[in-house]
Amino acid sequence: MMSELTSTNDTLCNGTDVSGFSFENTLRNQQIMTLGGSQALPAAKKTGTTIVGVVYKDGVVLGADTRATSGSEVAEKNCEKIHYLAPNMYCCGAGTAADTEMITQLISSQLELLRMNTHSSSRIVTACTLLKRRLFQHQGHISAALVLGGCDINGPTIYQIHPHGSTAKLNYTTMGSGSLAAMAVFESSWKEDMDEKEAVELVQRAIGAGIFNDLGSGSNCDVCVIRTDQSVDYRRNDVTPNELQPLRDMVNHSALLTMNPGVTPTLGKTVVTPHPTTRSIGMTVNVPSSDSGMDVEA
Repeated sequence: MMSELTSTNDTLCNGTDVSGFSFENTLRNQQIMTLGGSQALPAAKKTGTTIVGVVYKDGVVLGADTRATSGSEVAEKNCEKIHYLAPNMYCCGAGTAADTEMITQLISSQLELLRMNTHSSSRIVTACTLLKRRLFQHQGHISAALVLGGCDINGPTIYQIHPHGSTAKLNYTTMGSGSLAAMAVFESSWKEDMDEKEAVELVQRAIGAGIFNDLGSGSNCDVCVIRTDQSVDYRRNDVTPNELQPLRDMVNHSALLTMNPGVTPTLGKTVVTPHPTTRSIGMTVNVPSSDSGMDVEA
């Protein structure tokens, strides 16, 4: 059975002070085994996303796909995964949609209050510290893998934040189920002192690699450019590689499948009253071969 380390202040159920190892969880483990072992416990929900961030000489570029999944089903084809934190920083979120949405709103509110108190713009490291403390406090139960990017007095910065609270400051990073495909593009093509056009094209290629090589990622590509001059360019649906209308226009349907009005012959004149009311409902069919009409009540 698995034991856990306890502090010298721990006390058993009978009031005896203990230190070192505690075997109280043996009862819990026995109960789990009676249920069928660890396989009977709730499993972590599998999520799918591709989010990236890259630093270039005049700012940072963030990118994300727009597919939201519920297990093996696509729940939303065009959701937003790049969240606002402050005027000079945004945050991409992978994991549970509700967790990424709420954690970014919470930290955005705290940063706003801090700006009002200090009368200065927010720093990227401040947002990173607030996020990692909150995530570590909940020990990974907040399913939010984040890519934080922005520009402050220290220049353009990208942070990678894991759900358990560990962080890393990097020149480029990827997160989510499609991160391996996106990282392959970054490691083969990233270079220092890229201009904005090169950085945006690199992010678009990385997100495209995640979309076409990962089942949990798909639909469109969102791009957010944050520059050192404090300007922001949020490009919603910047690339739409899965647009179906051009493909549908390429299909040539047979003219035999086109049914124009009047193709089917009729035996009489049918009059249908539009928008039937309580006083007049139904339709009247006039049969030419008979002198009397037939009323059909709907």
